[in-house]
Amino acid sequence: MIRSITLAGILAVSTFCLSSKNPEPAATKEIANVSKKGKWVKLFDEKTTNGWHTYGKTTVGKCWKIENKTIHLTPVTEKSDRGDLVTDKEYGNYHLQLEWKVAPKCNSGIIFYVHEDPSKFKETYFTGMEMQVLDNIEAEDNKKENHLAGTLYDLLGTAATSKPKPVGEWNKAEIISNNGKLDLILNGITVTSTTLWDDNWKAMVANSKFRTMPAFGTYKTGKIALQYHGGDVSYRNIRIKEL
Repeated sequence: MIRSITLAGILAVSTFCLSSKNPEPAATKEIANVSKKGKWVKLFDEKTTNGWHTYGKTTVGKCWKIENKTIHLTPVTEKSDRGDLVTDKEYGNYHLQLEWKVAPKCNSGIIFYVHEDPSKFKETYFTGMEMQVLDNIEAEDNKKENHLAGTLYDLLGTAATSKPKPVGEWNKAEIISNNGKLDLILNGITVTSTTLWDDNWKAMVANSKFRTMPAFGTYKTGKIALQYHGGDVSYRNIRIKEL
């Protein structure tokens, strides 16, 4: 037998169905966290230094300025205004992309897997490894092949694969680190490729200038840093995709 359904009855059923669903905020939060993996996320909003701070501090040193949608580093005299710029967040497996431009004789670097603990590690490079940013022609630190632009500093890289643009032009740098497989790419050319944290890696570090730093290159998650090295350098289009 078909019974008549009143409007009140329909509303009551609808209310029951809505109230019986899982709480929306928790589900939405979970989806949001998952959706970030595998998608590009900007690390620089082109207006502020939100998401960054000077290593060992809560603020950003005066040497770092936002100019024309870039993070621009200029030398400063006060030591308290210096320091490497690091991300607030740590990363493990990821693909990082950014662009850099240097002035003549400039030296800087992209340091990654930085463990921020200034009470133990005075500088970012005590723990983090570096993709070199350099004027290959006039910078003082251009004597060794594994010190040239795009190399894994003092570890791996050759002049044949280090192909930066002329000073004043933008270079595209990429760091891809996934489960120990590391690739450093400069302007579309793979400068070096290696495996992290295995016996060969440990031997390579033992033969480098970092051999006196026992924590160097040991952390599998860490912050990303833009190095203060006293030179004039700009960074832009900084984004990351977690893998």
